[in-house]
Amino acid sequence: MRIAGIQISAGPDIERNIQRAVEMAEVAAEKEAGIICYPELFLTPWFLEREDKSLLSLPQDASSNTFTHFCDVSMSTKTVLIVPFFESADGKYFNSAAVIDSGKLLGTYRKIHLPDLPQYREGFYFSAGDNGFPVFETSQGKIGVQICWDNLFPEGARVLALKGAELVLAPTAAALNTHSLWERAIAANAFTNNMFIFRVNRVGKEDGITFYGRSFCVDPWGEMVSELAGSKDAIVLADIDPKEREEAVETWGFLKRRRPGEYGDLVK
Repeated sequence: MRIAGIQISAGPDIERNIQRAVEMAEVAAEKEAGIICYPELFLTPWFLEREDKSLLSLPQDASSNTFTHFCDVSMSTKTVLIVPFFESADGKYFNSAAVIDSGKLLGTYRKIHLPDLPQYREGFYFSAGDNGFPVFETSQGKIGVQICWDNLFPEGARVLALKGAELVLAPTAAALNTHSLWERAIAANAFTNNMFIFRVNRVGKEDGITFYGRSFCVDPWGEMVSELAGSKDAIVLADIDPKEREEAVETWGFLKRRRPGEYGDLVK
């Protein structure tokens, strides 16, 4: 199985952002990628560095015209797309990712853990995700999604592993000098849950914040299986074999040897 992470910068012209994203997905499909993932909130310029009620006009629902473009390219290329977006649903706003398979919207994952940090004022815009940790049964296998900060809370990856996810897509928008921390965190989650994790980070400089890219994929043994990307727009490819997950699960036995009865303190 070949997976593609699309590092892409965002400009003020949303239609142009969509066009570039679709073109890059077509190129990734030509390179035989079956799963294609974009970075966190890649459709718009980064707005989370400030609290501005006027920006509450940005959200979309998953049936909006924007997704027609992604459904069309997913259908024509027979690929699975993970499309992060600012979602409006049920009177609330979420930091979400839509999962589209061969043109069909399978559902969305809504980010659960929301940072309140300089340049990441997510609590002002978003509600915490309310649909749990879904595993999507796609034509390419069982996948889960963890958006940015979610990956720094290991419980989510563990839930997805227990529910049978073979691969977790991790759209992020990380800046500052944090790439080595992210590499360790993603590798640890992949190894302790014996699953593939593909981190797809944003790129570009916007209003004083620089997103550094460096997307990568890690295998169920915690080893990198893609080249570590640079800081420019790019298509990052990783070839994975789902059988490796079965081998790692059998070798290490982390999931089989859990003792849930002893973990009550985790949910207090």
